[in-house]
Amino acid sequence: MSENHASPSAPAPASAPAAPVPAQTARGRREPMFPDGPAPDPAGSHHERRIRSFQPRRSRVTPGQGEALRRLWPKWGLDVDGLSKLDLGELFGDPALPVVLEIGFGMGEATAKMAAADPGTGILACDVHTPGQGNLLGLAERNGLENVRVANGDAIILLREMLAPDSLAGLRVYFPDPWPKKRHHKRRLIQPEFLALAATRLAPGALLHCATDWEPYAEQMLEVLSAAPDFENTQPDGGFAPRPEFRPLTRFEGQGLDKGHVVHDLLFRRKAH
Repeated sequence: MSENHASPSAPAPASAPAAPVPAQTARGRREPMFPDGPAPDPAGSHHERRIRSFQPRRSRVTPGQGEALRRLWPKWGLDVDGLSKLDLGELFGDPALPVVLEIGFGMGEATAKMAAADPGTGILACDVHTPGQGNLLGLAERNGLENVRVANGDAIILLREMLAPDSLAGLRVYFPDPWPKKRHHKRRLIQPEFLALAATRLAPGALLHCATDWEPYAEQMLEVLSAAPDFENTQPDGGFAPRPEFRPLTRFEGQGLDKGHVVHDLLFRRKAH
């Protein structure tokens, strides 16, 4: 339903050959498919166990995605291991570049379009979906997008352990998993605890932009964001926002609109205390 790390991805075309399955080792374990690429669980067991807002998606990596991962991960990729602080100026090669964090980018088409339209902003795109990571890296190379970096792992650990206070110029959460069953609502990303953490990493005045086509989740997002003491709604009426021009209409969203889905955008700013 959604495009980010928490939802099923679109199936690969039937004609697309799948990447080879890594061989079994003598001990029965599989060798990593990309030894110098994204790690399966970069934070490992050195961080606490907690309810996560995402679930791994294990779709097959196409040869093109695999080739992009092998060649470009050492240049533009990073694992969210929670063991070191990120210097965003060093990561993007420009200390003055404003950086926006995007949590969950699916196959990366919208991310690439936003990066191309705004080369003066860096996009740190975080996901756990290996095919999407490879796809976005390939798109970045083909389109000459020097302002994209791909982070592999848990965005909460990235925010809490690896990013400095006030270091982000914006935060984007597009089509997160709505976890529609009531017993799963605690897994939804947009919760008071997440917003309190995000506020510490966003610079004063930075924009938090969420979008969803799941109306009950949209209503909950609006309620939670409106109650968050560190954020204020950009809309004078306190409601949803029109889709801003910088968020491209994606294929996924177009399919939903064709089915009668309503997409809600929420634009909130971090207050300058």
